[in-house]
Amino acid sequence: MLNFILLGLLVVSLLAISGCVDKTAEQAVEPAENVQTYVIGTEPYFPPFEYADENSSSTIIGFDVDLINAIAEDQGFKVQWKDLEFDALIPALQSGQVDIIASGMTITAEREEAVDFSEPYINAGLALAVAAGNEEIKSVDDLKGKVAAVQMGSTGSQEADKLKAEGKIGEIIYLAHVNDIILNIQNGRADFTINDLPVTQAFMSQNPGVIKIVDDEITSDSYGFAVKSGNTELLTMLNQGLANVKEDGTYDQIMAKYF
Repeated sequence: MLNFILLGLLVVSLLAISGCVDKTAEQAVEPAENVQTYVIGTEPYFPPFEYADENSSSTIIGFDVDLINAIAEDQGFKVQWKDLEFDALIPALQSGQVDIIASGMTITAEREEAVDFSEPYINAGLALAVAAGNEEIKSVDDLKGKVAAVQMGSTGSQEADKLKAEGKIGEIIYLAHVNDIILNIQNGRADFTINDLPVTQAFMSQNPGVIKIVDDEITSDSYGFAVKSGNTELLTMLNQGLANVKEDGTYDQIMAKYF
């Protein structure tokens, strides 16, 4: 009888120990909390905001990239970048292909009907630029009959459309990338471009003697990050992250790096 009792106690003890080991093992292999990844849509031909790294064409760098990465780190999410044409960005956001647009996008009333914008993160008005040797065009008043080269879907193209409708300019050539616009001005197919001031200034600093700005006060605009209309949770994260990186000095460091 004593042996039977001892055997029973041994079995119960082994079962208890086994149960404790299993429970501890389950807790040890339990996966860590998943970190949310958002897909960022951009048109990477818009230096210094987004462009391909000269050392790795598949890597996108620039002001917007560094700023979004800083916001993501502050807010605890990850990002994945998606290369798209500029005029395809808003449709891609609306269809769910991307979660955020970070592509030097000017905040306009028309776009605000299609997307929700973050707080502005940089001032970026439009500038009128011509070939460096052009002495004929001094301002918008000199554009009658002249040919414009502008980026499709940009506020520069919208301004050109407006000027054409008013009879103040001649034809308009719509192109996908800023480099194509400059090439058309260099080869004489176009007389001028209307483009975002900081982008034009950045091109001029890297390529002196190619183009010049003759009017930098056409409009006064701001860039914002865009999310799908009604996505208040993501919008709040972007705005809070932007405020935080401005407060801690990260924003100023990124500005100094590119401007």
